[in-house]
Amino acid sequence: MARDYYEILGVSRDADKEEIKQAYRRQARKYHPDVNKEPGAEERFKEINRAYEVLSEPETRERYNRFGEAGVSGAAAAGAGFQDMGDMGGFADIFESIFSGFAGGGMGGPTQQQRRRSGPARGDDLRLDLKLDFREAVFGGEKEIRISHLETCEVCSGSGAKPGTRPRTCATCSGSGQVRRVTRTPFGSFTQVSTCPTCNGTGAVVEDKCDACDGKGANQVTKKLKITIPAGVDNGTRLRISQEGDSGQRGGPPGDLYVYLFVNEDEEFQRDGINVLSEIKLSYLQAILGCRLEVDTVDGLVELIIPPGTQPNTVMKLENRGVPRLGNPVSRGDHMLTVLIDIPTKVTPEERELLEKLAKIKGDRTGKGGGFFENLFKS
Repeated sequence: MARDYYEILGVSRDADKEEIKQAYRRQARKYHPDVNKEPGAEERFKEINRAYEVLSEPETRERYNRFGEAGVSGAAAAGAGFQDMGDMGGFADIFESIFSGFAGGGMGGPTQQQRRRSGPARGDDLRLDLKLDFREAVFGGEKEIRISHLETCEVCSGSGAKPGTRPRTCATCSGSGQVRRVTRTPFGSFTQVSTCPTCNGTGAVVEDKCDACDGKGANQVTKKLKITIPAGVDNGTRLRISQEGDSGQRGGPPGDLYVYLFVNEDEEFQRDGINVLSEIKLSYLQAILGCRLEVDTVDGLVELIIPPGTQPNTVMKLENRGVPRLGNPVSRGDHMLTVLIDIPTKVTPEERELLEKLAKIKGDRTGKGGGFFENLFKS
């Protein structure tokens, strides 16, 4: 049974054209055969192409929504023809319009994107997962991180060639970075475009390699960065650090670094949106008589007034003692404290005598006797 095209791209059925395009970018980049060498990646890549081919066109998408695969089985025969080939799969025109740095298959002559393959290429984005303590996430601050990324070789300025020499134009692809192959199918003749195997798509061949980078034009470098964590971040918050990804190729700009934040659990506090939750334990006398006591908050100790007769599981609120709202740290949530009452299992003889007197007084007033305290503290 054919898989659902929306499921393949990871979008909802009411996704707009831009959402579908962005989803295709992510999936195609992940499973492109030039990048992913795992078994099944090529078939997955073909599925992604087919799904985008159908869902990106309003008419074919409408037919698919109404009739499923049967409604579009002939809507992209050329794409199906490409997928039957053992190469990279069809659909390169769409793929090349989104990615200038990968190869694919396509009909007709070279596109504008294909002609620019040997030009500057933006570097890859990088991801770093960073763990924060609870209070660090609440109040933010500076954090020092270490990253490993590609930096342009300073010796050869990214050319990969030994100083005083220059790369020569690749003779296999004439500097385009691509080779083309015409294939005849039942649907006509199609031209497939793939990465040049001689220059790996750069359009140039380095004969005398730079000793500093071994002809790669970049070196893997570990560096320290200080980043600012905004107040109020939570699990899954993503920070973008501009131009701290891998360096670009052939003079292209570097990619970005994306820092994903994860918050460690706290022994005392929990979080509910911008509110902080915790528990306070009172003795039965404190709950009956009321008291003043200091409770711990993310800001430190704060005095809390316990009114007489406070019941178990009462929730008390400390206003503006919660988490700052992300992007507006002046606005804060509240600290919600759930009251727990500690009932002793044993009491001293003196305490028992006093409690029995109290029980007797309560009994005299109500006419119901003092059985409550007797049963409560019965040894």
